[in-house]
Amino acid sequence: MELKPGMRLRSVTCTTEMIVVRTTPGDVDLRCGGHPMVAMGAAAADVTAQTLDPVFSTATLVGKRYASGDLEVLCTKPGAGGLSLGTEPLEIKGAKALPSSD
Repeated sequence: MELKPGMRLRSVTCTTEMIVVRTTPGDVDLRCGGHPMVAMGAAAADVTAQTLDPVFSTATLVGKRYASGDLEVLCTKPGAGGLSLGTEPLEIKGAKALPSSD
C-alpha cells in the first residue's frame, strides 16, 4: 500500500489505529499483529478479520510514535497487535535529548 503523511490506518487483528507521520516513497508493507493494515475508510466487506499472530502480539501504546528508517507512525488507538514493516518489528521512537544548559 502506498502511504501518505496524514493517512489514517487501522488493524484487522485488533483495535489499533494509526496516523502516518512520515513515509518512504512507493509501496510500504505496514502490518499490525502480522497482517497488513487497511485505510480507515475501507468498507467492512473489503476487510476480513484476521487472528493475531503470536509473534507480533506486543501491544501498541496510544500516543507513541513507531519508526523504522524513514517511516514513522503515531498510535491514536491502542491494541493488542505489534507493528512491523514486513516481518521487521517497528521500534518506539524515543524523545530527543535536550542540550545541556551548562
